[in-house]
Amino acid sequence: MSKSKSVFETLNSINVNDKVEKKNNLTYLSWAWAWAEVKKHYPSATYTIYEDINGMFYHTDGRSAWVKTGVTIEGQEHIEYLPVMDFRNNSILVDKITSVDVNKTIQRSLTKAIARQGLGLYVYAGEDLPNGETKVVAKKPTPKKPAPKKPTNIVLNVGDDNWDKVMKYVVDNKELGLKTIGENLLKKYSMTGVVKKEIAKAL
Repeated sequence: MSKSKSVFETLNSINVNDKVEKKNNLTYLSWAWAWAEVKKHYPSATYTIYEDINGMFYHTDGRSAWVKTGVTIEGQEHIEYLPVMDFRNNSILVDKITSVDVNKTIQRSLTKAIARQGLGLYVYAGEDLPNGETKVVAKKPTPKKPAPKKPTNIVLNVGDDNWDKVMKYVVDNKELGLKTIGENLLKKYSMTGVVKKEIAKAL
């Protein structure tokens, strides 16, 4: 004997794609169609709009407001709370709320309560994400700049084009001593043992 489908399985298997509308970044599933679809499958289904202690159809913290609705199918009630919002999806201050705002919020809240029962639940996937959530993109590692190449030292040979210039430097700076002169010259020139000996003779 095959197991009968649950309320959720039955309603969740219904494709609602052609009944969905997008308005101002909000997703809307027709309240009238959703309720008709529920009643088609579950004629005894009921819904409740919960009033506050003063008999108002919305609840408030003194600043903003929300509605509370419930949909009951086969004895199982699912409740939905929904803030009274403007077209930008921002809460409306309680002293600015109109009966039209409340009525629209009740219809949308009931539609979402029906979604909790299974009908069109996938439509609301992602609405529980925090506002302003950003996607984290891994930074590409910054390629390391190649180390600057050290300039190639000039090869110094006895009698070449640089020799006279080097010898003048040696003679003019004898007081620095052979070691310091040698270190200074090696910053620019590559010198063989023969060259070093000739420089030493000049000192």
